[in-house]
This record gives sequence, structure tokens and C-alpha cells, in this order.
Amino acid sequence: MKAIVIPRFGSSAVLEVRDFPVPQPAPGQVRISVKAAGLNFAEVSARQGLYPDAPKPPVVVGYEVAGWVDAVGDSSTGFSPGERVWALTRFGGHAESVCTPAALVRRLPPSLSFEKAAAVPVVYATAVLLVAEYGRVQANDRVLIHMAAGGVGLAAIQLCRRVPGVTLFGTASASKHAFLKEQGLHHAIDYRTQDFEAEVRRLTDGKGVHLILDPMGGANWKKNYRLLAPLGRLMLFGLANATRPGTRSLLHAAWQILQSPRWTPMQLMDNRAVMGLNLGHLFEEHEVIRAGLDRLERMLNEGTIDPVIDRVFPFSQAAEAHLRIEQRLNVGKVVLVPG
Repeated sequence: MKAIVIPRFGSSAVLEVRDFPVPQPAPGQVRISVKAAGLNFAEVSARQGLYPDAPKPPVVVGYEVAGWVDAVGDSSTGFSPGERVWALTRFGGHAESVCTPAALVRRLPPSLSFEKAAAVPVVYATAVLLVAEYGRVQANDRVLIHMAAGGVGLAAIQLCRRVPGVTLFGTASASKHAFLKEQGLHHAIDYRTQDFEAEVRRLTDGKGVHLILDPMGGANWKKNYRLLAPLGRLMLFGLANATRPGTRSLLHAAWQILQSPRWTPMQLMDNRAVMGLNLGHLFEEHEVIRAGLDRLERMLNEGTIDPVIDRVFPFSQAAEAHLRIEQRLNVGKVVLVPG
């Protein structure tokens, strides 16, 4: 089988497509013949050497796939070869074949393409936890979504739209504003030319917002905290500001971390909450993950969520796919396909 390999830390140019033996499923696992795989900021950070959870190079990353079941492990999994599925994977997804626990696999609705299915597991699981579980969005809340045109941002917009009276603010480059408003965003803020803190204060008459979703980090977190209304929640789920196109800069990453706030218990007793989410650290929390995937499966079957695909790249153009995310060009999900 072929797989996209990170042979060493570096720019997107280091990526290679190599041949590997087809993996064999362990007991309780399902082997999937991958037809599409999602690409996330985490995998880009792993290539740059800025994602501490990733195995060291050489490594095949990839957290989510869609395809056909082509083998199952010795014990009962509930799946049979030939079934169309989507799944979470603990790395290894950017390959033509991957094995993953059956608990992380769900069946595909007949009408859903492999490309769209591969855009579901990570971003929608993340968005459900941020918006519905941790964030507890309620009627008439005001919500600020950073990187609103990314996969998680668009998934969060779709979920928030289901709650009556929610007002949505989002940061994105100006070229993406029209599309975001079509998706249901009420106020689009160009983070390149506007101070989002000042703009949100102006738009809310100084009241701030009830929920903020921030994958950016650094100085953003200080501004966000100041924007929280009483009982507001700041959700942290990334440090995208530590990355930039090309190779990593440890000095740049360190500067972003140094700009991050240091909250003390006394400061947090201010009727505002700060919470963090790392989906990868929940993989062993089987009940939590199972409940989240079951919820997504129901929503897909009901047609209440609709993944937005930015572009689809063959494995051979993985470098271009990584660069598209690094340069913040994508609107929706970037997907990789073996062919």
C-alpha cells in the first residue's frame, strides 16, 4: 500500500509517498481500505515538529478516514467486509489502508460521498464537544468563532445555527466573508485589518460574548478573555499562531507561548471560565468518544450536518494540501485521496 510519510521535520516539500506492507487488524480492530482522508492543522503541525503528541519521524499521520471495510480482527467487531464506513484513527490515516478500533468506526449513509465522510470525524467531534458539551450554547447566546472558515469553524456554525436566537461572530480573511455569511455567520471580522477585540466590543455595545472558540492561541487568549460576558466560556483547542508556512521556527513558537496568559485561581473566580480540548487525549475515553460518534452518526443520517469540502488532493500532491492549510487559504475541509 502507499502512504504519505513525514520523513523528517520541515516544510511541506519533505513529504513523500512510500510503499508499506498492508497492516493486519488486531483483535477488536477493523481494517479500512481508505478512499479519502481528512487533513487537519494537527498533521501540519506534526510535519513541522510542533505537535508533541505525534510520533517522531518517519511517521504516517492522519486522524480520520472513509472507505470500505476489507478485514476485521479475530474478535467480534460488528462490521463485515464490504461495508462503507467513516472512522477516527490514532495516526496512520494518510494511507491506502489503516487499522483502527471498531469502537471508532461508523457506517456511512448511502448518500454521503467518501470525501464528505472523511471531513466529519475530527472537526465535527471537536465542534460538538466545544459547542454542545463544554460550551453549552443556549438560546440568544453570542458566539465568537476564530478561524471561522476552517473545518471546525464551519462545523461550529452549523451546530450553533440549530439553537434559536444565537448571534455568530467570526474571524476570517476578507475573501471568505461572503461565503461565511451564506453559511449563517452574522458578523465577519477581517483579522488582518481589524482588531477583533475592538470590533466585537463595538458590535455588542460593550457586552461581549458568551462563548469563544479559539484554536489560535498566544496573545489572542488575553483578548478573548477580556471579551467574555458574565458566565462566558473561553474554549481553547489549538495553538495555530505557533505555526507559519514552511519550516518551524522555535523562536516564533516560543514567542506565542510567552504571550499566552497565566491565569491564577483568584483570577478565574471572575464569573468567566477557561476550558481546553484535545480530541486526541480522549481516544482512550471510550464511552465519551463512542457517545460523540453515535451523535454524529445520527446527525449525518438525519441530514442535519453537511460537511464543506474546500479541495481534494491526491496523495501525490500532499505538499500542496499542507501548504493550503498553512497559508490559511482553505474554506472548509482539505481532503486527501489515494488516487
